[in-house]
Amino acid sequence: MPTLEAEYMFTNSWFDRHKAVWSSLLDELSPKRILEVGSYEGNSTTYLIEAIAGHRDVEIHCIDSWEGGIEHKAGGSAEVDMSDVEARFHHNVHVARCRARHGVTVVLHKGFSNTQLPKLIAEGKQGYFDFIYIDGSHQAPDVLLDAVLGFELLSPQGIIAFDDYLWQEPLPGGVDPIRCPKLAIDAFVNIYCRKLRVIRAPLCQLYLQKINS
Repeated sequence: MPTLEAEYMFTNSWFDRHKAVWSSLLDELSPKRILEVGSYEGNSTTYLIEAIAGHRDVEIHCIDSWEGGIEHKAGGSAEVDMSDVEARFHHNVHVARCRARHGVTVVLHKGFSNTQLPKLIAEGKQGYFDFIYIDGSHQAPDVLLDAVLGFELLSPQGIIAFDDYLWQEPLPGGVDPIRCPKLAIDAFVNIYCRKLRVIRAPLCQLYLQKINS
């Protein structure tokens, strides 16, 4: 098992560009209960542990199938061995927990979000999470479902963050809007416009605050 001296094992630095914005968000929100949809190698998970558990206890729920999306499958634009990705997630989270000064509860929900999110609702966790990060499937129908179900799980005044707002999969025939998150996120924002407000809108991520149930 990794020890306190062990290093993280990340193969990318995608999340690094978000840390400045997240630092401000976490300072304002002081979340105690967090939900991630899509954890991959644990970049955001470990950041949350580092940023919060240095000051107080934190509970983080992670939903991921570690089977990857269409782009991760054989022949996809980002083909990768997801079993290795999952192993790195477990390693990285263990390292972060070893370094934490306060209590860290990490609850794994291994599976697809279309089954795991309803389970959380059925367990009575409506309004339970202070901060929800949506970074799972990039397919518009999946993103829309994650957004709607995630909203039910979000606490009043809580924040829901969407990654890859302008992400586009490079395809031989050009961009397919159904294989991009933006269409779904825009639809969610428009339909729920009386229940949330946009608090920040960097081009790569979108942050929304729940103002009405």
